[in-house]
Amino acid sequence: MSSLVVHSIPGSPFGRAVLATLVEKNAAFRFVAVEPRSIKSEPHLSMHPFGRVPVLEHDGFTLYETQAVLRYLDRLLPVPALTPADPRAAARMDQMLCICDWYLHQGVNNIIGFQRIVRPRLLGLPPDEAAIAEAVPRAHVVMAEISRLLGGNSYLTGSQVSLADMVVASQMDFLAQTPEWESLTAGRANLSAWLGRMNARESFRATTWERVAAMAQVA
Repeated sequence: MSSLVVHSIPGSPFGRAVLATLVEKNAAFRFVAVEPRSIKSEPHLSMHPFGRVPVLEHDGFTLYETQAVLRYLDRLLPVPALTPADPRAAARMDQMLCICDWYLHQGVNNIIGFQRIVRPRLLGLPPDEAAIAEAVPRAHVVMAEISRLLGGNSYLTGSQVSLADMVVASQMDFLAQTPEWESLTAGRANLSAWLGRMNARESFRATTWERVAAMAQVA
């Protein structure tokens, strides 16, 4: 049994970023499913006191916060490297990770994705259309900036995949399941092409919602 254990909710973009990184590293791991309704209670709070996912366990060491987990894995499993050696490319990676956390997720995917996907699929509730409409203008700003920074590159920091691609693509592929996706990518063909490249990678084919649910062991 692997000493690397990931606790997350199947379908979580943040959990997917960690799982996809492990697949990129060709690392053995175990996935433990967390029930969405249980993240604010024990035993999950003992691992993550803020009641979120994912959580990584490794030989008695417990770590949460996606960026911290990804950087740990990239140091622990250095081949292939997912942090650029070039300082400017590494800075772009860091910038993209922050954009993802603060703007793509917060205020966009945690509203549009949550209302369109999580509420009906996991909670059995209808989407709040007013909340979605309020979030769409912010989403356009975020998508325009990521498209600008991507430019003509194959990946977010240049010609090689990085941790930024793992995180941003996980969020984008979640958002792509919503009807808003078509308008958000209109005139931004580089974003659609980039996401297509990411979804063609084994790491993303292996970590779809359905495949993660199938690999899960219940906590």
